[in-house]
Amino acid sequence: MIVQIALPLILAFIMFSLGLGLRKEDFTRVLTFPRAFATGLLNQLILLPLVAFGVVNTFGFSPEFAVGFMILALCPGGVTSNVLSKLAGGNTPLSISLTAITSLISIVSVPVLVVLFVRHFMGADAPPVHVTQLGLTMFLITAIPVAIGMIITAKSPSFVQKQADTISRIALVLFVLIIVAAVAKNWGVFSSNLGTLAPGAAILIVVMLVIGLITSKLTRLGPPDSTTISIESGIQNGTLAIAVGSMVAGVEGQSLPPVTVPAAVYSIVMYVICVPFVLWRRGAPS
Repeated sequence: MIVQIALPLILAFIMFSLGLGLRKEDFTRVLTFPRAFATGLLNQLILLPLVAFGVVNTFGFSPEFAVGFMILALCPGGVTSNVLSKLAGGNTPLSISLTAITSLISIVSVPVLVVLFVRHFMGADAPPVHVTQLGLTMFLITAIPVAIGMIITAKSPSFVQKQADTISRIALVLFVLIIVAAVAKNWGVFSSNLGTLAPGAAILIVVMLVIGLITSKLTRLGPPDSTTISIESGIQNGTLAIAVGSMVAGVEGQSLPPVTVPAAVYSIVMYVICVPFVLWRRGAPS
C-alpha cells in the first residue's frame, strides 16, 4: 500500500504544490541571468553526482546504499530548495527557474543514469531496471502534477494565492510522513548504519554548499544569486529519491527497501545543516 499507492500519490501532490508556484515565465527567465543559471546547472548535473560518487567510494557503502545515495544525487531540490532560498534571502526567481528546468531534465537523466549506477554497484545482483518504464513513471508522477498545478495557477490565480500556503503546509507534512515511514520500515538497517550514512550525507551537503559559493564567486555572482546557487547545489529531493529507489528495487506490499534509507537519512541531516546556513546567509549583504 505505502509503496505502490501512497508513495506515488504523495510525491505527485508535492510536485503539484511545486507546479502551483510555477509560471511559464519561470522556464524562460533563465535568459535574464544566464551566468547564474549555467553555474547552477553545472553544479547540479555534473559536480554533484561526481562528489556523491566520491563519497560513496570513500565510505565504502554497500551496493544498495551506494545506489540509493547516487539516486539521491540525481534528484533536483524541488519545493524545499525554493523555500530555503527564499528564507535565506536568495534570488527566489532564480531558484524556481533552476528547479523547473532541472526537474524536466531529470525525467530523462535520472532513468538513464540510475540504470548505469545500478549495474556498476550491484553487478550480477542488479534488479532489472527499464529506462523507458522508469522515465514514463517519473513523467506521470512529476511532470503531469507540475503541469496541472501550473494550469490551475494560470486559470485561477486568486484561488491559488489564497490556498497556496495551506497546500505547501500539507506537502511539507506529507514529506515528513514519507521520511518517517522510510525510517520506520527500515529501522534496523537505519539505526545500524546511521554512523556511516549520516557523515556521508553531511559531507555531501557541506561540500556542495561550499562548491556553490565558490563557483558563484568564480562567475562573479552577487550574494543573493550565490545563496541560491549554493542551496540549489546542496539540496536534493528526498521524496523523489525514495520513490525512484522503490521503483528500482521493484518491491511489493508495504515495505520500503533499504535502497531508500540514504534518502531518509539525508533528509534529516539536511535540515540540521541547512538551518544554520540559511541563518548565516540571511545576514549576508544583498
